[in-house]
Amino acid sequence: MENIAMRLAARDWQAITTELHDKGFVIVRDVLHREECDALIAAYGADGIYRKTISMQRYRFGRGEYKYFRYPLPGLITALREKVYAEIAPVANQWMQELHIDNMFPATHQEMKKRCEEYGQREPTVLILKYGEGDFNTLHRDLYGEVYFPLQAVFMLNQVGKDYTGGEFVITEQIPRAQSKANVLTPDRGDMVIFTTNFRPENGSRGHYRVQMKHGVSPLHSGNRHSLGILFHDGLS
Repeated sequence: MENIAMRLAARDWQAITTELHDKGFVIVRDVLHREECDALIAAYGADGIYRKTISMQRYRFGRGEYKYFRYPLPGLITALREKVYAEIAPVANQWMQELHIDNMFPATHQEMKKRCEEYGQREPTVLILKYGEGDFNTLHRDLYGEVYFPLQAVFMLNQVGKDYTGGEFVITEQIPRAQSKANVLTPDRGDMVIFTTNFRPENGSRGHYRVQMKHGVSPLHSGNRHSLGILFHDGLS
């Protein structure tokens, strides 16, 4: 996994950090190669690497399906989880400081996993999602337990406009004393979106306050759309 580590290390993390602070989300282009995306899609039907399959319609999460990976995770996913976490942990800690929340996150993902284990959260929350025509994901937050990391990532595995149409990634943010704002993103194959799990700080006239945010996927018009979701906290059994 040296190649993915080098690819991530070469990114302009100062610019990424600035955008996360400003908006609560950022698109990082061309993180995964086409072959890596194709391999993840091909593995969707594999046996033994997933711990649970969820029908979104059954639980009224929308329409579509996703599968949670089991430990041990594939090497590529472990590398993504560890390398991205190390870069964005300082962002999470600054948010805690600005919002006066008494919760600081460790510098490494291994330490973050240990913290989750102390609260009984031992199941990986990495998942691969599959959407077909008409499928969608309702606006939501991915928390999974008492301990959660305030940022997460999703990787697009199909090419927008060729493999599917529609299916935009939607992030909403609550505006004080007004209606919510919708941010509609169209990341392409191999792109990574880093975004807030729950809220981000905004600097107002009386200091920083929480901007509540949710995310989802708009209905697909045609084709198939796969994405890899990486959360940095584990969940309850």
